[in-house]
Order: sequence, then C-alpha cells, then structure tokens
Amino acid sequence: MYKRITLKIGSNVLTLPDGHPNEPHIARLVEQVVALREKGIEVLLISSGAVASGRKLISAPKDSDAVSCRQLWAAVGQVYLIRLYSELFTRHKIICSQVLATKEDFRDRRHFLNMRNCLQTLLRNQVVPVINENDVVSVNELMFTDNDELSGLITDMMGSDALIILSNINGIYDGLPSNPASKVIPIIEPEQNTASKYIAPVQSTFGRGGMLTKFAIAKRVATSGTPVHIANGFTENILQDIISEKAGTLQTWFKPGRKTTTFKKWLAHSQTMVKGTVHINRGALERLTGQQATSLLLVGVTAIEGDFMSGDIVCIIDEQGKQVGLGRSEYNADTARNKTGERNNKPLIHYDYLYLNQE
Repeated sequence: MYKRITLKIGSNVLTLPDGHPNEPHIARLVEQVVALREKGIEVLLISSGAVASGRKLISAPKDSDAVSCRQLWAAVGQVYLIRLYSELFTRHKIICSQVLATKEDFRDRRHFLNMRNCLQTLLRNQVVPVINENDVVSVNELMFTDNDELSGLITDMMGSDALIILSNINGIYDGLPSNPASKVIPIIEPEQNTASKYIAPVQSTFGRGGMLTKFAIAKRVATSGTPVHIANGFTENILQDIISEKAGTLQTWFKPGRKTTTFKKWLAHSQTMVKGTVHINRGALERLTGQQATSLLLVGVTAIEGDFMSGDIVCIIDEQGKQVGLGRSEYNADTARNKTGERNNKPLIHYDYLYLNQE
C-alpha cells in the first residue's frame, strides 16, 4: 500500500457546469482524503479551482487584459477555495494549509529544498498541504503548463509513492472519449509512447490543461519510477478503489519504470533552467545510452554553447541535433571549451547529476 501520495484534482472535478464551486462534491472528496489518512497515508493535495471560483465571485472590468483578469480571479478565488477546504477538513478535526508555488520555486535548487522542507514539516505535523499555483504572480514564463505539471514536480520533490490525477473522464482513451467505441487504456508501459496519438488536443472547460499534458506529465513521472493513476473524480470512492487495487477500477495506470534519485527527478523537470548546450559525438552518445552507467567525459564533447557557471544546468545534444538529456556541469563554460576533446579530466557531468531522456 502507498504511504504517501500526491493527489491532483482538476477544475472540472471541483466546479459545476456554470463554473461555481461544487461544494457537496468537494466535501465528498475531502471525506475520501480523510479516509486515506486514517489508513496512515500522507496526502499532498494539488487543487485547482481558484480562478474558476474567482470568476464567479467578481466580474473583471471590460478593458482588463487576460493577465489582469487571471490575477484578479485567482486572488479572490484562492481565499474562497482555501476557506472551503479549511471548513471541510475541520469537520474531521484535521488542519489543512495553503501552499502557493511558482516555477521559480523549482528553478533554483535552494528554493526547491526550502519548499521540500516546508512540505515535509507540514506532513510531520499531520497537516494536509493544499497546494496550488500562485496565479496572482505567475504570468508568462513563470507559469506552469497547468497544475498537472505542478503535481508532477511535487511528486518527484516529495518522493511520493504514487501520483493520482482526478479528471472528469475515466482515463486515457484509445480514441475520442465522446466516441462510444472508444475504450480506456488500462495500463501504459514505461516504453509506450504511442498513446498520445489518440488524445485530442482540447483544453478542459475551466482549467488551462488537457489530456495531452496529463499524458506527458504522467509518462515523465512514471518513467522516473513512480506509478501514476488517471481516473474520474466523479466515480464514487475512486481513491479507495485505487489504493486498495480493487479489481475492475476504471482508470489508466502508468506502470513505473526504474527508480531514479530525487536529484535526477528534479533534473527531469528543469528544462527552463538550462544555461548552456553541450554537443557530443556518437561515441559519447553510445556510452551514455549503453547498459553501463557512465558520466559525460570531455573527450566526447565536440562543442560548448552558452555562458554558464559550474553547477548550472546544461542540455546535451547529439550529432543529429536531438536533445539527449540534461545535467549539472562541473565546469564553467570557458573552462569546458578549453578542455573540449581532452582526456584525463574529471567528468563534465557526473552520472549522479545526469538525466537522460530515456530514463
């Protein structure tokens, strides 16, 4: 049985068709979370719904731009949402907390560790963290794709035993969900990448994301060794059914791949932190992608681009221009350029600080 899960609940599960918060259903979801806690399972709750709630509480002036509208609704709606969660958890004598995050909290390793320490402290004190993107300050490049991306980051950060994403459909289908002939794909293997072709690139009604994003995040998390479940948040007792592995539970389960370290999991989500590019030859590529674990040596490097310092994140590119992975450089850019192609130097990227896309 899982001991710690990340639970992401989407806007369409939390709201009525008119956009108002679905308070009775949110109460039922909270009851399910309480039931998991009674079994000794820690829950990190990623909750959407702030912007949708704010939109129904206040109207933005007609001349407002999209960013201002989102900031207004998020600021107002987040107060409503956390108050509702607080009232519902208090009925069960449980304290919840509000944690708002931006991408900046994950770009910087120190911020990352500070947030992880905060969440660990909350869990140790039996507090349910209710986590959401800080839409008041998250604009443009600081925005997550959606809360699915945030849930993946939190899962890897906290070493959760599983990520459960509750949507308004039953999982990943082999066709359009609206087509009666379409069926839910029950299991997606770590090496299976073809399921994304079945997914229509349509966003949800009240959220920013869609099933394509869910599939991409789920694959990334599962490939790093953590199982992912995508299921319908309106299915009665869906969380208990998933946790108890009840036969016949309608869902898509992403089978986990090989476990990787927390740092490597962080690297998997650090594309926006890249400060430079390292080009490698075929020999280096074959060694990196071979069966034996290895670091990236300077002898296999053909070119260095960018201006980075030792400890910065760089991306690795093969001879075909394809990104192979990401890693933390042990050299600054100038030193790496001067030593490119040389032997008998310490690795440019040590294996412990190297993430390959195939992982």
